[in-house]
Amino acid sequence: MQYRGSIIVAFIIMAGIVAAIVGCNHYFSNTAAPTETMRSSKQYSDGKFQNTLPTTVIRDGKTWETFIKFLTGGSKDRVPAKPLPVVSMEGYGSIPPATVLRFAWLGHSSVLVELDGKRFLFDPVFSERASFLSWMGPKRFQPAPLTAKDMPPLDAVLLSHDHYDHLDKATILSLLGKTGQFCVPLGVAAILEGWGVPKAKIVELDWWDERSVNGMMLVATPARHFSGRGLFDRFSTLWCSWTLIGKTGRIFFSGDTGMTPEFKDIGSRYGPFDITFIKIGAFNDNWPDVHLDPEQALKAHRDLGGRAFVPIHWGTFDLGLHSWYEPIERLVKTAGAENVKIITP
Repeated sequence: MQYRGSIIVAFIIMAGIVAAIVGCNHYFSNTAAPTETMRSSKQYSDGKFQNTLPTTVIRDGKTWETFIKFLTGGSKDRVPAKPLPVVSMEGYGSIPPATVLRFAWLGHSSVLVELDGKRFLFDPVFSERASFLSWMGPKRFQPAPLTAKDMPPLDAVLLSHDHYDHLDKATILSLLGKTGQFCVPLGVAAILEGWGVPKAKIVELDWWDERSVNGMMLVATPARHFSGRGLFDRFSTLWCSWTLIGKTGRIFFSGDTGMTPEFKDIGSRYGPFDITFIKIGAFNDNWPDVHLDPEQALKAHRDLGGRAFVPIHWGTFDLGLHSWYEPIERLVKTAGAENVKIITP
């Protein structure tokens, strides 16, 4: 295993070097120079976007150790023994959107929400891998129950940040004809425009910006995370959570985030929420600032004033060193003790 791991590490390093040298026009240059809107953001200083709290992406001296563990170690049972149960969505495209709150978790952080007769799709990733390479990187454990081909018309696609497990080029391009607009945090518009998404279809927002989307109120709310798709663009675009408010319901979508007191601010401004979609997977002691663990996710749900909790960002890709079962088992155990309603397969 040690020998095999060394070969894999060497191969990935070489692939990264090659990508940096010959693939930059295709891959690394989609993030444009900061615009005046980006520079004037309260989250932007010293040439980059920053969290409200001091935030460490990964603890000092742990990067290489973590990299090796991802390839050769970590917890047992990082692959599920069997697929998650899936409700068939065959024929979904012919069904009118619900006038009350209805949703479908499509795996990882991809969520389809229906509210007041409108449809919104959050962080869609339908590709086989969460990677810039189609043949290498985290691979799905099972297909999404609904993909772009069978997707009905959407009022908007909402993207929380630019990481590959939340922003997938093939998926975005496949949805171009399905949605009226793409709503993104500051800086992400340049990535989409670089892929050929018309500028007129993109709405770019800063934290706390509110927009009306076909009669619904959409808010780009804070998150504690980071961004970057290449070797040299970390913190060059903003990250966010999303709040969606209609006449018959309101929801919160966390995107990727660590613990932050801003959950209470969001809850006091826009809560209580009928449903919170909050990430629970890919946590680790080496990056506690940028990824909630299950118990923190439950606290975030309470801070937000949530009623029902739908866990996301787990079960689809192997992006952490914990077992596949740990996030959901810990969440269900703690939620049961605290009498919190969890909706999950």
